[in-house]
Amino acid sequence: MTNQNARNVLAVNGKSFYWASFFLGNDKADDAAQLYKFCRFVDDLADGNDANKMQRLINVRHCLKDPSKSDSHELEVAAFLRLADRNKIPLIAACELLDGMLADQNPARFITTEQLLRYCHAVAGTVGLMMCRVLGCQTSRADSFAIDLGIAMQLTNIARDILEDSKMGRRYIPSNWLVLCESELSPSGWAEASPQMHTAIANGCEKLLDIAETYYASAMLGIHLLPWRSRFSINIALRIYRHIGRQLKRNGCAWWRGRVVVSALQKTRLSMFGLSALLPRRVPPHASELHHSLRGLAGVIEH
Repeated sequence: MTNQNARNVLAVNGKSFYWASFFLGNDKADDAAQLYKFCRFVDDLADGNDANKMQRLINVRHCLKDPSKSDSHELEVAAFLRLADRNKIPLIAACELLDGMLADQNPARFITTEQLLRYCHAVAGTVGLMMCRVLGCQTSRADSFAIDLGIAMQLTNIARDILEDSKMGRRYIPSNWLVLCESELSPSGWAEASPQMHTAIANGCEKLLDIAETYYASAMLGIHLLPWRSRFSINIALRIYRHIGRQLKRNGCAWWRGRVVVSALQKTRLSMFGLSALLPRRVPPHASELHHSLRGLAGVIEH
């Protein structure tokens, strides 16, 4: 029996993932949608106008840290804990996801690439770790590559949403990438900024996408550690998300024009290319340098 409510949330809020979920089979698609629904719940809570949202986020984190003492009235948390128990999802990853949402309660102002990557791990690399369990992956080697896919997708999100984030006072592009004065680094006036500032921010957008490409390339290798059906589905999601960044680049990283979207026709074409994931391939060791900035975080192997 399908979890239609979770599927509906995925269909409305995660169109690329919803498309990819059709290739998973009902059981895994349901669990993937349930995981997405939980992530959407905490993300909407973090971005919403609830006067008590900070305390609610803290309460959710407490419940995840020690489910045995959970007295949460959040139905989404209870549903996620059942999902986590059924799929052996590491709750430390969910706790770090909440850490990322709590960090977003202060306007994002990153200085360095390391700060950016650690944030991307918190809000998306952790989701990759959790999704690995949902998709039935049997090897811990896949964790590193799953983190890379989450980071790549989050970097794409940041590049795609520069305009929207600026309206919320968020600036995820590290300040040491931008040759701007202190007053210009504040994102609140970016949309009405001078062409020179638009160009400087576009250069930062391009760098986001260049770094994302490195992580996508790693994730593409690790996909072959997944069961074949999950591998096909995740390859489709990867290709669609990667296409968003490539399309944005082709448009000159014109972030001020708003979001780039992938059409249904493009998704169909990219899905056909996704068949390549079904071919057997030896997976090399993970490139440890990709995680130098992530030491101490969930799923990151110390070298």
